[in-house]
Order: sequence, then structure tokens, then C-alpha cells
Amino acid sequence: MNTLFEQPCAIVDLETTGGDIARDRITEVGLVLVDGERVERLSWLVNPGQPIPPFIENMTGISNQMVAAAPPFAELADELLARLQGRLLLAHNARFDYGFLRNEFRRLGRRFQARALCTVKLSRRLYPQHFKHSLDSLIARHGIDMPERHRALADAEAVYRFIGIASQELGADKVAHEAAQLLSQPAEVSSLPAELQRQIEDMPDSAGVYALFGEDGRALYVGRAPNLYRKTLGHFAERKPSRHEVRIDEPVARVEWRECLSEFGAQLLELQWLGRLQPAHNPRARMMGEVCTLQLQTASDGFIRPLTVSARDIDFSRTADLYGLFRNAREGRKALAQIALAQGLCQSVLGVEQVTSRKGVPCAAYQIGRCRGGCVGEEAADSHNARLLAALQRLKVRPWPFEGAIAVQERDIVCGDVVEHLFDRWCYLGSRRNGGALEGEPAFDLDYYKLLESELRKPDRELRML
Repeated sequence: MNTLFEQPCAIVDLETTGGDIARDRITEVGLVLVDGERVERLSWLVNPGQPIPPFIENMTGISNQMVAAAPPFAELADELLARLQGRLLLAHNARFDYGFLRNEFRRLGRRFQARALCTVKLSRRLYPQHFKHSLDSLIARHGIDMPERHRALADAEAVYRFIGIASQELGADKVAHEAAQLLSQPAEVSSLPAELQRQIEDMPDSAGVYALFGEDGRALYVGRAPNLYRKTLGHFAERKPSRHEVRIDEPVARVEWRECLSEFGAQLLELQWLGRLQPAHNPRARMMGEVCTLQLQTASDGFIRPLTVSARDIDFSRTADLYGLFRNAREGRKALAQIALAQGLCQSVLGVEQVTSRKGVPCAAYQIGRCRGGCVGEEAADSHNARLLAALQRLKVRPWPFEGAIAVQERDIVCGDVVEHLFDRWCYLGSRRNGGALEGEPAFDLDYYKLLESELRKPDRELRML
């Protein structure tokens, strides 16, 4: 017996109305269920609820007339879920078939998750000397007789026969070993507590935000990922972490996660969790908090002097002529000092350098030729002010561009859900799904501002005025 099939397996192939896993729908399901020596073959036509394009009909032989009387996926869902649950799913280009199945179940408000083995990748590992590994190439190369190519059960059967042929040519243990390598988890995962292993196994292979917690309940790390399951596994890998990964050297006892519809929603949720949990291994969390900006005032001598003011003391969303957003007053002074040096402005006049008690004493920058003499009367206030204002233009804070609050909308094109993230005057108010109650803590922070400001620049962003 092929040792790969010592575990319950389901070889799956789908025919669909097209290649878009969100918009297209399934027209046929073919299964080869393998339980050791027992093999069961099943096939269903599925009414996709939308027309089958002519080129798809020509390729598969499945017509609109054939599926008109077939059951919709909703009527097959219970049986399919029962057949697939607890099995290793094999498919040629597993991302395609697995993605379509997951989306069909999501439309019904149900979750489907399985370990999936891509036999395209398996073929590449078993036969690296060959360049092509499409199902057509495998059928031709291994002499697999398939009279009904592009029908779901026939294609699933072709995958089953390929695994059998590879086991005969290379050995069943070789096939099982390479499959295990494709499915492998870091060795360290097997040594984790059973409950933590279960939590990780339950994580979806979709985008979202996750948090790792220590044995004492403290948050250790918060991150976001396009694949929650794989990103979390990376924290336990023995290999050296990449520059995008964080290795947690203290014991992890628990993991929490939440799926997100878009990168904007994931970034927003990550900011909320960072602010609320203050995880030990996220330096960014400790930087969140007070926001400062530069407000201009004209002194009695005619020189404009920028003052560092806190967002707690001024409604900068409604105040004109503010420049820069900084995490603290020190960052504001540093930015001003850099502008002064680059433009030859007087740091003493700007208040960056300690003002001498002796009037007319030059600042330090003047003595090295980096100041045009505003401190000693060699540059008039009008000239100094004009250069300062020109240099500050790139830092000018954008006023709130709307009459009132707005909702940044995300749509799940699979199940139709709409998530709205509410903002007013750059402040985050909360999020809601399908018009329900607001969730999330209202907050304002530099990172929230940058995230929303960047989103508003996108031409395809979806907004609703409230």
C-alpha cells in the first residue's frame, strides 16, 4: 500500500465557470476517497447559478443544459463536508480547488479547512528533471489513459493514478517522504502544549491579525499576515528568522486571531491590538500615544517661530497651518533642526537652540556658515519667514476634508458582507459589520492618521458619508 494513503485522503477536482475563485462558481465536483486499500469514487454536477461561458463549455463538455436540473452547492454542502472532514485534501493546483471549496462554504456561512497537498508541487519534487508539471503533461509523460479529460472525476482519477505510478517508479516511501516535506510543520510545534497545537491548527490560511500570549497572560507579539496559519508557524521554526519575522524566545501559551477582508482592515486591527495589548516584542506598540505638531506664531520682532503643540491641546483636524505630525515634542524639534540646517535658517530664532541671554550673539550654526544671520540682524524677518514657510510646505497637515464622519467600506465579494470603519476628524470611531453595533476602541494616533490618509489617496477606495 502507498504509505501516503495510510491517512484518510480525498483527491479533489473541480470544474468551474472560470478561474476567479471569488466570482466564478463550481459546476462539477469529483472525489476519489482513499482509506488505505479502500477507494471510493464520487461525482456531482452542480448548478452554479450563473451562465457557463462558451469556451468553458467547449473545454469541459459541461453545458448550461446539463447543470440546469443539478442541485446547487448548498444542497450538496452537508454531504461534501462529511466526506471531506478529517481528510488530507490532494489536488493538482490545490490552491485553486481548495480556494473554490472554501469560498462556496463561506457563502453558506460555514467554515471549511483542511490540510491540502498540491500534486503539482509534489510532481516537481519527485521529477525535478522535467520542466512541465501540468496535469496534461503528467498524463502524457506517464501514459495515463484518460478519455474524459477536463471532467472532474476523470481528472481526480488521473491524480490518483499518477501517485500510484510514482510510487512504483520511485518507491512508496519516497512519495510519502516528499509529501510529508510539503506538509511539514516546524519540529518545535510538536513539542508545544496540546492546546496550543490545536489552536494553531485551527488558524485559517487567510489574511488577518494574530496575537501570541505568554504563560502569565501577557501579550508577547501582535502581527498581521496574508496567511495566518503559516505566519504563526514561522515563530516556532528552528531556522533563523527573516528580517520580517520575530522569534519569540519565551514560552507561548495561547494564540488569538481574527480574519480581515483587506489590507486596510488588517492594518487598522493591528493598530488596535498594539495599543490595547502593548505586546512585549513589538517596539512599535511603545511608540503609540501622544501626537504633536508645529503651530506657527509671529513674535514681536517679526520672526515666525514654530511651537510644538500636542493633539490633546488643539483640534488640528480643524486648525489651519499646522506642520508635521510627530510622536513627541522631541521628534518635532529634531525635524525643525534638520530643516534649519538644510535651509540655512537660524536655530536660535526657531527655538531649536538655546537662546542666549546676550542679544546679538550669533548662534552656533552662524559660526560655521549654516545660518544667514537672523540671530545677529543680518537677515530680515521677511526673508527668514519666507524660506521657513517654503521649507514647511511639505509637512503641512491636511485638514479633515469632509463635512462630518465617514465610513471606509470593505466588501466581501464571496459572501456579500460589508464592513465599515468609521472615522471623524482623523479619529477612529470603531468598526461594524453589515450595519451592526460598533466594535473597537475609539482612538487617535499618528499611525491611524497615516493609515487613513494613505487610504484616502487611493482612487478605488470606497467611502460613505455619514
